Amino acid sequence: MTTSGASQFTAADSITGYLYQVRIALLLSLRRLPAGADFLVSVETLDDVTFETLGGTPQELLQTKHHRQREAMLTDASPDLWKTLRIWLEAYHAGQIVAGTALYLLTTAQSPSGSAASYLRTAGRDVEVALAALEATAQSSTNQTNASAYAVFLKTQAATLRSILNDVVVIDSSPSITALDQELRTVVFSAVERKHLESFLVRLEGWWFRRVLQQLTTSGDRILADELESQMSDLREQFKQESLPIDDDLLNFTLDEANQAAHADSPFVRQIELTKAAKTRIFAAVRDYYRAFVQRSRWIREDLLLVGELTKYERRLLEEWELAFAAMTDRCGEAATEETKERLARELLEWAEQAAPTRVQIRPRVTEPFVTRGSLHMLADKLVVGWHPEFRERLSALLKAQGAVA
Repeated sequence: MTTSGASQFTAADSITGYLYQVRIALLLSLRRLPAGADFLVSVETLDDVTFETLGGTPQELLQTKHHRQREAMLTDASPDLWKTLRIWLEAYHAGQIVAGTALYLLTTAQSPSGSAASYLRTAGRDVEVALAALEATAQSSTNQTNASAYAVFLKTQAATLRSILNDVVVIDSSPSITALDQELRTVVFSAVERKHLESFLVRLEGWWFRRVLQQLTTSGDRILADELESQMSDLREQFKQESLPIDDDLLNFTLDEANQAAHADSPFVRQIELTKAAKTRIFAAVRDYYRAFVQRSRWIREDLLLVGELTKYERRLLEEWELAFAAMTDRCGEAATEETKERLARELLEWAEQAAPTRVQIRPRVTEPFVTRGSLHMLADKLVVGWHPEFRERLSALLKAQGAVA
């Protein structure tokens, strides 16, 4: 293997290892929720994954080790084992952890029968045998990778080693990062209908990864059990029959100049320009158009909509618009000046921005305004609806020209 090829595998393993930590932290946190006890969880702080009391006292520390090769072994001289022991011993000597803190080594590797790690499992546990095997390895092994760990181990008093190993539990042959999918599905199975499990998990993991990133970049930050429970509850509500999920990335979407420019000649933008509305309203329209387009596409792709539901929704939007448009043309009259037409058009646009979202929802509990606003702009893009009294006549030429180019 070339050096660059080897470094690519190392980078991939490192990234996979981090992702594994994050997913394991989510899985274990979800498993703890039903117990009802408050806890804090953090990733890559005192250990790979740390569970603490609300007072900040570490209760459980987890070291996670992920291997792409399922046949990987946790032998007595395994770097995974000794690196983990070194981290815990150094933390103990520094006063960062105390006796009684649960120390878990969670790995996809297997502990061979008779190995030190095998005697630190929950089943068949024998701390004295494990300690003797580790002492023999530290004294005789020539593995330079483990040299610093051996040194710390041999400098630690036997009574202290025995106390720490009493707190250590090896969980080997753990599910790989891909096998965690099924583990996560199982733990959230009762939260939503079976057909929505995948969509539910995608959104839960998306929130979790963003929250972990925030925790990693904010000093002293921890993730509260209440935060995870609240997110689970919120998502559960979104997947009920009267609701649909609204994705955080769309709520937080910021329109940039490139996206704005890409829609400069779109019919729905030209429609707003006919009204002489402020540029800020055009900006908001493009943002809502994008949000609604992407959100609706996800609902369709994930099979979250009923058959014909989107068509019925657009028909209701059209009927509401027809009433508002008819009232506007009545006020306009035949002798209206262009200035009057533009003013009334802006008022109709205001109806689409403010009144329509409260009157027409795709489902009763889907109240996020961008869904209705953006859907109306999607209809305006096809000249099905419009704001200026003469929008069809004035913009039909534009559509014909675009069709000719296409």
